[in-house]
Amino acid sequence: MHTVNMHEAKTQLSKLVAQLESGAEDEITIARNGRPVARLVRMDEACDSRRRIGAAKGAFTLPEQTEELDRKVAELFVGSAAAEPAPGFKRRSGDGPDVDENSSR
Repeated sequence: MHTVNMHEAKTQLSKLVAQLESGAEDEITIARNGRPVARLVRMDEACDSRRRIGAAKGAFTLPEQTEELDRKVAELFVGSAAAEPAPGFKRRSGDGPDVDENSSR
């Protein structure tokens, strides 16, 4: 086990990692003001991030209709006023919310 101070760890990080990779060191302790604060160790195997995508596949199902659930969630956040459009907005057919011409910009 090798101990280095924080400054040396910052300036020699590549060399320290190379020592771990080569097997010259199993563990390197990093100290601040002479007190051990961290351990630098070689990983047993490389992380495989590809395993994470789709890890929950089939673990749950979405309901067919979500509009009612969306309204309920909005009510939990802002109260029953969430079901109605905000003041100053009007909806046109086929369009998203639009600012009312009488409101200030």
